[in-house]
Amino acid sequence: MPADGLTFGLYPLHVAGTPFGVADGPPDDDAQIGAAIADLRGDRTLRPRTYLIYTASWREAMLANAGRYARAGILSDVVIGSGDWTDADDQEIELEHWLDFIREVIRRHGDVLSSVQITNEPNLSFMEGSKAYIVEALVRGVVAARREIEDRGLKIAVGFGSVPDGPAAVPGFWDAVAAAADDEFVAAVDFVGHNFYVDVFEDAPVAVTQVPAEVDRILGDLRARLDGLGLPPRVAIRVTENGWPTGTNPLTGRIRSESEQVEVLEAVVHAVWEVRETYGVSHYVLFGLRDADSRKEDLFHRYGILRDDYSAKPAYAAFRGLIRQLGV
Repeated sequence: MPADGLTFGLYPLHVAGTPFGVADGPPDDDAQIGAAIADLRGDRTLRPRTYLIYTASWREAMLANAGRYARAGILSDVVIGSGDWTDADDQEIELEHWLDFIREVIRRHGDVLSSVQITNEPNLSFMEGSKAYIVEALVRGVVAARREIEDRGLKIAVGFGSVPDGPAAVPGFWDAVAAAADDEFVAAVDFVGHNFYVDVFEDAPVAVTQVPAEVDRILGDLRARLDGLGLPPRVAIRVTENGWPTGTNPLTGRIRSESEQVEVLEAVVHAVWEVRETYGVSHYVLFGLRDADSRKEDLFHRYGILRDDYSAKPAYAAFRGLIRQLGV
């Protein structure tokens, strides 16, 4: 169940996955990242959330990334994703190699990890949900992570990811997980991460006044799904990706201002706060700290509360205030 406040987190790096591929830009500056995290955190908790994506060919590079994140002090809540979603032919996985990758991350970095999330968006049809093996990889990955953590006497939360039901979600995903799950899987799950973005992918703008109802609906729907899986109330919901990018929507032409970013961020976080006890929400994670490339107009390069030179948008101060007000 949630504590008196929310545990806040954020994605600290610049590269972002988009419906059109990858948004990239100027390289990350670890010193600037560390300074921003310390300033935002103050005397509260703020956990960086980073990603390691497994494929057989990416294994060593991802383990090297994990080492870099650990040295930079940003390896805390880690997502271990599976598969190259840009490659439609990538429909096979050596499951034992996948499980060993999970175990290797825990072996190397269990002393600094707060949580391990197995898969990021397994029910999103154009991301991990495009892989035929993803449900088996999810269920077996969660169990493997829990066994490794317990064998090593570590205290690391284990969970898996999800996105809201909708046109882009994988039909029958939750039924497939229920069919694959057993008692060991249910006992292994501490949380389910939920990635959602209010007023980002909708065809029409969502008014700020509508944000609380949208948050309530999204989190209520997820809790119902978790109940259907037989997951007990102790299994927390984490809002693991949420944000409101500035810039121009390349599909609609709508220009999204930095002042609006503040309004939506505050509305979403307060709405999560209000329903945290109703739905068992423990975390709110912002996506993300900085823009991928502030020179580009499209919104997928401008998710940050900092620009790509680490100068602050107005939402930076707003997020710092929310952490001070509502964080643990």
